[in-house]
Amino acid sequence: MEMTNRNIHGDLKVDCVNCDGLNNQKSNDLAEVSVSLTGKRTALMEGHNLYRLRDRKLLVEEKRRLCALSLGAAMLGILLMIIQAEICRYDPDSPYIALLIINSSISLSTGCLLALIIAFHYKDIRLFVIDHNQVDWRIAMTSHRILVISLEMLVCVIHPVGSYREIGHNVTFSSPAKLRVSNEPGGVMMYIDLLLSVLMFLRLYLVHRAILLHSKVLLSASYRSIGSLNNINFTFRFVLKVLLNEYPARTLLVFILFFWLTASWMLTLCERGTEEATGHMNTALWLIAITFLTVGYGDVAPKSSCGKAVCLFTGVMGVACTAMLVAVVNKTLALNKGEKHVHFFMLDIQISKRIRHAAANVLRECWLLHRANLAKGNRGEHRRHQRGLLEAIRVFRNLRLKQRKLRDYVSEMVDLPKMQMIMCDLSANWNNSYRELEQRILSMEQKLDELSRCFQQTSELLFHVLRHRNPDISIYKGREQMLSTRRCSRLLTC
Repeated sequence: MEMTNRNIHGDLKVDCVNCDGLNNQKSNDLAEVSVSLTGKRTALMEGHNLYRLRDRKLLVEEKRRLCALSLGAAMLGILLMIIQAEICRYDPDSPYIALLIINSSISLSTGCLLALIIAFHYKDIRLFVIDHNQVDWRIAMTSHRILVISLEMLVCVIHPVGSYREIGHNVTFSSPAKLRVSNEPGGVMMYIDLLLSVLMFLRLYLVHRAILLHSKVLLSASYRSIGSLNNINFTFRFVLKVLLNEYPARTLLVFILFFWLTASWMLTLCERGTEEATGHMNTALWLIAITFLTVGYGDVAPKSSCGKAVCLFTGVMGVACTAMLVAVVNKTLALNKGEKHVHFFMLDIQISKRIRHAAANVLRECWLLHRANLAKGNRGEHRRHQRGLLEAIRVFRNLRLKQRKLRDYVSEMVDLPKMQMIMCDLSANWNNSYRELEQRILSMEQKLDELSRCFQQTSELLFHVLRHRNPDISIYKGREQMLSTRRCSRLLTC
């Protein structure tokens, strides 16, 4: 029985050991499986992030390409509209098929432009989904985005639907045809076509989008990373500021020339229904120039409401461009910090020399006046020397005042980064000196502790020596001596 019980207990122990081994093996297997699963998950997440970055890069490139194509389609439609308007003006007997082809081309370019705008916003929505790690694209369809898309579609769909031409003959380049805008249905259609042709220039809003997407600010990864760290949004305003800082004259010149030619042609288009000279291109160029420069001689003036609106908008843009031009010229002519320091330093030296000369003149006039008083000569010479002395004193005071003003202005030109660096150096020096002072105080405390310990040891040694030599000395006296030595040591430590 004992043997059987021992065997049973042994088997039970072996089974328990085996079970423990199996459990440990299962736990190790589970740990390996969990580690492998987490590794696979991290690998999948990294792969997903890489796919997102690749998709984002492709979408940005497609957006840039679609923006360039849409701007090209918009400019093509505007160019075809200008050709149609000029043909109807200078060649009213042109075949109807040619005008129909041009009008159909304008409509076709408008359709292509609408398709490109829709594709651009589709790519933009996909880019929003990738950036915000969303699944449903309807999250990106906010009211603001819907309003922007609707306005863009409304602006891009505007184009003339007919042909504005006068029914007449004997029209030459020097005497172009005049539009007859009347109350008849044909006259109303011609006026509507004129208005739609002018409104086609609203498609030029795509220029700012093309500049933004093709600028080096948005293409550079360093710009984007530093801007994201500083919470800067790369909008058209930021890109325009960069262009005006880097290429101010070139940017303003291109914008002014383009606006001048565009506004002049729009004015001729608006003034074709009148018999005034503003319907000619040369007069329109003159009127737009003097309106843009806010001169306004008054020799010519628009007659139609559309022409007045164009001139009003030109005046507003002229004021804005004049302000930007003044800012650019001021920045160009302004001295930088180094030039200002050199210039004011040389002015200070020159004024100091003039002050020394003025002081010498004051002394000379004083001496001449004193000599005239001693000589008791002519009163006229005495008064002349007095006037010379007063004039020398006035010049000396004016120069001193000018030097004081110059030094006050130079003292106001404090370089803030330089002052910040100086203050940082001073604070660092103060911190270092404070640390050194703390270390010296700690070392002095340690030395004082050692001195007090040495005094205590010497007092004990003295007490033992005196007791050994004079055994008749009472213990009370020894204690008093020891206490006195201790007090002395404490006074020394204090």
